[in-house]
Amino acid sequence: MKTVKVEDAVGMVLCHDITKIVPGEFKGRAFKKGHIIREEDIPVLLSLGKDHVYVWDMNSDDVHENEAGIRLAQAVRGAGISLTEPSEGKVQLIAEHDGMITIDEELLYQINLIDDMVVGTRNNYRPVKKGDVVAGVRVIPLMINNEKLKQVEEIAEGKEVISILPFKEHKVGSVVTGNEVYYGRINDRFSPVIRKKVEDYGSEVIGEIIVPDDADQIAAAIKKLITQGANLILASGGMSVDPDDVTPSGIRQTGAEIISYGAPVLPGAMMMIAYLDGIPILGLPGCVMYHKTTVFDLLLPFVMSGHKITRPMIARLGLGGLCLNCEECRYPNCSFGTGF
Repeated sequence: MKTVKVEDAVGMVLCHDITKIVPGEFKGRAFKKGHIIREEDIPVLLSLGKDHVYVWDMNSDDVHENEAGIRLAQAVRGAGISLTEPSEGKVQLIAEHDGMITIDEELLYQINLIDDMVVGTRNNYRPVKKGDVVAGVRVIPLMINNEKLKQVEEIAEGKEVISILPFKEHKVGSVVTGNEVYYGRINDRFSPVIRKKVEDYGSEVIGEIIVPDDADQIAAAIKKLITQGANLILASGGMSVDPDDVTPSGIRQTGAEIISYGAPVLPGAMMMIAYLDGIPILGLPGCVMYHKTTVFDLLLPFVMSGHKITRPMIARLGLGGLCLNCEECRYPNCSFGTGF
């Protein structure tokens, strides 16, 4: 710190709060620590009895916390993200549209290893809404060395540390399997659930076909919906290992590439993921009917944002793959599915 005359302090950074007192009316902070003194502040400071102030003795390599916060936020900001104005070195990153947050976790780790840098985010691969806060950044000291900011900018250069993948509109084909539904013994409880989840992502179900537990008919229904323009197939029911549950066989008979049959997630272990000529086919287990949140909800943001699901991704779901069945479901603001 150094002491300077108020008239000479324009452009300098105040090192302490300055209090204003009006007897019987007001007592509080007139200027806060870190404030950059402006020409119009001089008469106010003089009226508060401040002929001299303590300011930061800056050198050419020092950057004020607000400017540093902006630079840090700009370095980690990817597509689909806007920034708030800095406040005491803190800047928030805001989703510009609905989508799936994607974070380069290795780059985030490298940046947070640098002293005096803080970047905190939401969980990776979660659905977010336009206007959601997805991350916050700040620098710790009032002034930070420019070289540290350059380190961050070099790490993130040409990359997207945090971004929002927009959801794409899908035309969904629904295949509901099961003799009990096909022959009218029970009502179809899958279709309303599927339709609601799909519409929440801005897509629509263009066709629903109910078929019995017959692999040939299941395969034929999938292919028919694709010829009708479906670019996402959701096959529900008949996903267990019981002899009459042949939905996995029907999906295989289409010639689709099977990515995984089974996922380390509860509820939702009997999930099947496949691709036929680039079109995703999801075999949905029975729990989708009656559990608010299942493996289907973990994978749907990937599908809706056009991100291909892989076997390693499914394997990583085991960490955080146990739903705690909370009385009031808070997904996606919970630990379920954090293993991606």
